Parts: sequence; C-alpha cells; structure tokens
Amino acid sequence: MTVQVEWVPEGQTVNQVYCKEVLTNLCERVRRRTPEMWKKGPWVLHQDNAPAHNALSVKTFLTQHKITVLEHPPCSPDLAPCDFLFPKITCALKGTRFESVDAVKAKAMELMNKLSGDDLQHCFQQWKIRIERCRERGGEYIEGDKVSIM
Repeated sequence: MTVQVEWVPEGQTVNQVYCKEVLTNLCERVRRRTPEMWKKGPWVLHQDNAPAHNALSVKTFLTQHKITVLEHPPCSPDLAPCDFLFPKITCALKGTRFESVDAVKAKAMELMNKLSGDDLQHCFQQWKIRIERCRERGGEYIEGDKVSIM
C-alpha cells in the first residue's frame, strides 16, 4: 500500500495548472505501479470544491482520462479521506521541534509510509459513514459530528 504525496513548492500557487500537474503525476504513478487498475478503469476521484479543482481545464483533463469525480457537497469541508489520516500523523509530530521544513517533510513521509492497509481501510470506512450522514442531511455541514479517527 502506498500513499501519493505531492509537496507544494514554496511560493507555488495551487491553481488549475498546478492541479493538472498533480493529477498527471497521479495518473502516471497508477499506470506504472498498478497497470491492472489503470487498464480496468474507470476511477472515482473525490476532491473538495477548491476553485482549482472546479476549473474547466481540470474537469476536461478528468473527462479525457475517464476519471469520474464524486462530487463534494458544498459546506462540508471535512469530508476528504485524508482528514481522517492527518490526526494520526499530527499526533505523532506534536511537540517535536524540527530544524527545517525538509525535516518535517521527511518525518511526515516516514509516518505516512508506516500507515497500514488497515489504517487506510479504516480511514475510508469512516469517510463513507460521514458522507452518508451528509447525504442524509441534504449536504448540510456536519458540525460537531464525531467519527472515530483510529
């Protein structure tokens, strides 16, 4: 099990051009590492409603690559599956002093690489529970709703 990580370079604006670069890298990684998944298609991608994600050029890219987007309900900022992984990583980093940004990145990568398949499966199970709650509420924000982190 691997985690795709893209560190945003210092000074880089996360815009539609950058978003397409990240998606291109993701497609290439999937094609190389899991060719059966690449050939099988179609994929389903879940991303939030950031303007870069909703740009016409990004939507065109996703359509050209037959990647279906699971729409992110408006006013539901915490439905991204990574939100269920970050607490585990930030807890491990809490209280640690780092000499540089590169040291933080290295430690974060070390922690992400230690995530087990069960950790990732749990993350997506919790995401599915939360997205179902959001659907039941007509897309309204799920403020204060507790979901097990791990």
